[in-house]
Amino acid sequence: MANRSIDHAFTATSLTSAANDPTFAGALSFMRRRFTKELAGVDVAVWGIPFDAATSNRPGTRFGPQAIRRASAIFDNDAQYPFSRELFADMAVIDYGDCLLDYGNHQDTPAAIERQANVILDSGAFLLTLGGDHYVTWPLLKAHATKHGPLALVQFDAHQDTWFDEERRIDHGSFVARAAREGIIDPDRSIQIGIRTHAPEDCGINILYGHQVEDMSAGDIASAIISHTRGAPAYLTFDIDCLDPAFAPGTGTPVAGGPSSAKIFSVLQRLHQLDIRGADIVEVSPPYDHADITAIAGATVAMYMLGLHAERRAIAVSQG
Repeated sequence: MANRSIDHAFTATSLTSAANDPTFAGALSFMRRRFTKELAGVDVAVWGIPFDAATSNRPGTRFGPQAIRRASAIFDNDAQYPFSRELFADMAVIDYGDCLLDYGNHQDTPAAIERQANVILDSGAFLLTLGGDHYVTWPLLKAHATKHGPLALVQFDAHQDTWFDEERRIDHGSFVARAAREGIIDPDRSIQIGIRTHAPEDCGINILYGHQVEDMSAGDIASAIISHTRGAPAYLTFDIDCLDPAFAPGTGTPVAGGPSSAKIFSVLQRLHQLDIRGADIVEVSPPYDHADITAIAGATVAMYMLGLHAERRAIAVSQG
């Protein structure tokens, strides 16, 4: 026990150190990463946005970041399947905590998210966000586009989120239309995967509908994503309701007929060729979850996003 520690999120001596807290104990940061607002030397900042005032059906995603962090404790810090590497050996990852929001003044929410995201992005860190409902992706896209220019949106979702709305409306079903209209994303290089509903507008974005995803292999889905984005800087957003409710019941607007978690994880594993500049996992709603099924799926998606970033970093190093 002499070389072991507890509460690694506070006691870690290095940003690349492994944790050995037992799964059932210790401070619950994301994957036991150090809780800190210090961004110097940080490669990835994991950040929560506990916001659900834009939901159109069941609320509860304000508790999503907490649930994802709690579920992430199941990952020890050995090599993470399927990436076969210890993700934090050469990649400094922190848990930056949560976005500060005024729950009584929602009109200030988008500017607050964008402003705080800009601080992280200006440090040079990759930003991985835990939502929150899908509205939070709108200010996140704005922040990332300010830094990287128009983005290829890669969206895993049961819904297109292309409903038209007014400028100041706070709505989780319209951020894609707004981003396309304002040139934040490049529709010609954007793609949506798992769509199982109709919206009045597709904004020129390529869609892989749920029935197509069912008939395609994971490799074919990944190839379609990579070929359609054509090497553009990409933003990866994952709405947990992309998965069938059997694999993610804890979400605000579940839609039957979706893919399994195993299939979509297999797709994600193959996306290391994407030039991903930012990512989020949203719409985990713990009040409707059972046995942490959805939280575990959400934490796994987030871990895969870290794995993809680690893979790209390793490729860059190997290529000099």
